[in-house]
Amino acid sequence: MFNIVLVEPCIPQNTGTIGRLCVNLGATLHLIKPLGFDIDDKAVKRAGLDYWKHLDLVVWESFDAFLKEHPVDAHMYMSTTKTDSLYFDAPFKKGDYILFGSETKGIDESVLLAHPEQCITIPMGGKGRSLNLGVSVGVVLYDALRKNYEGFEKITIPNTLKES
Repeated sequence: MFNIVLVEPCIPQNTGTIGRLCVNLGATLHLIKPLGFDIDDKAVKRAGLDYWKHLDLVVWESFDAFLKEHPVDAHMYMSTTKTDSLYFDAPFKKGDYILFGSETKGIDESVLLAHPEQCITIPMGGKGRSLNLGVSVGVVLYDALRKNYEGFEKITIPNTLKES
């Protein structure tokens, strides 16, 4: 459906949560090294719960290696606090790549400056400077789904709330 790219993520719980989102939406998760944790870290798997084994996961050795294979184009969006272009104005299409930077550094500013038309942001009030990475991915990814909902293959999960 979509490709979520985490550039040098640092917090295993965020990555686990994002992996769970990706499984539920049929998205591929791309992790770009260096990672701030071991991919087998219990915290990643705890946050991803039993979803982690179903995750379509691609791990890249570096941001340069990723960009060599997937150059920035009209099908790639970079989430940043350094733009005024709102994510809900982006014309997301199935297969697009949506990049999120590390929790501490964001996406390399030289890449952002070279492609300002592909930068998007989530609006926030004046008292905050950023959102949790897992929350940010969820906000943007579900809006991308909303714009491409036709043909979305819903995952069937047994309803355990039915009365016996």
